[in-house]
Amino acid sequence: MNLITATDLTNDLRKLEIDIEKSVSEDEFIQEICTPLLRGGKRLRPILFLLCARSKNFCSPEKALPLATALELIHTASLVHDDILDSAKKRRGVETLNSKYGAQIAVLVGDYLFAKAFQLVAENDYGNEVSLILSKLVKKLCIGEIMQDRKLFVVPTLSEYYRQIDLKTAFFLSTCCRLGGIVAQLEKSDVENLANYGTSLGLAFQIVDDLLDFFGEENITGKALGGDLKGGVITLPVIRALRIGKNSDTLKKILAQDKISNAEVLTAIKIIRETDAVEYCKNRAASHIYCARLDLPNDIDKSVKNSLEKIADFVINRNW
Repeated sequence: MNLITATDLTNDLRKLEIDIEKSVSEDEFIQEICTPLLRGGKRLRPILFLLCARSKNFCSPEKALPLATALELIHTASLVHDDILDSAKKRRGVETLNSKYGAQIAVLVGDYLFAKAFQLVAENDYGNEVSLILSKLVKKLCIGEIMQDRKLFVVPTLSEYYRQIDLKTAFFLSTCCRLGGIVAQLEKSDVENLANYGTSLGLAFQIVDDLLDFFGEENITGKALGGDLKGGVITLPVIRALRIGKNSDTLKKILAQDKISNAEVLTAIKIIRETDAVEYCKNRAASHIYCARLDLPNDIDKSVKNSLEKIADFVINRNW
């Protein structure tokens, strides 16, 4: 018997949007500046959690939604802090908080969203295990940011790159799936398999994201091309171009600087596009998606498993 239908998920997501808006409604100014920020986005993290929470033993929306909301708030808080560190001007096609209101307000709003997330968890009595998992998640996000900030304009090894994207993205998706399995009261082995699915999905997601920084369409992604490179964040397409590109020496010279001009970003993008970076990165992402599919437990609800497989398809084929 299927435990979830498309209508169930649609209803969950509709309620999630309401709960997300309510979460920042206690102060008029905070609501004003957070509402545009919280609207939009893929909602990938709460969707993964909600699906996994319905994977076997039914978890009511009333029980699941506060934690789903908390996960989205943690994600949004991390983006706010990311934008401050990167001096980013736009996020999801709109002006960032640090650009519009200044870094001081943006830092405080990010802190507020973290605090609100943990308030929701405490109020709904999810237990020590969930609180510990979420604390570990925020810690890992911070470690990832610290690592990235210390390595700006430094070309990482492949293993260093993978550790960084695991800390910043893959561990988050893995945590969402793990928490869903826990509230669904799955066997420990199935919880681990869902978490492993989330890890592989997250690695693929970030590789595709890094690829879109050089090959995406700005009007679709909502971000300027080459933004990571200009900020000194060296990702997989750059690593590949440095290894096999005909003009890798020119690319090395560009990366050797503490500040990269817009013209140099365009030159770097051209060099990267002349290589097989697209095929290389897509192949790596596809291998992670293959592993993600293999990790899905066989005895979870079939409709949930199908939905998780569709998410895997979205991740590998997305253009935003």
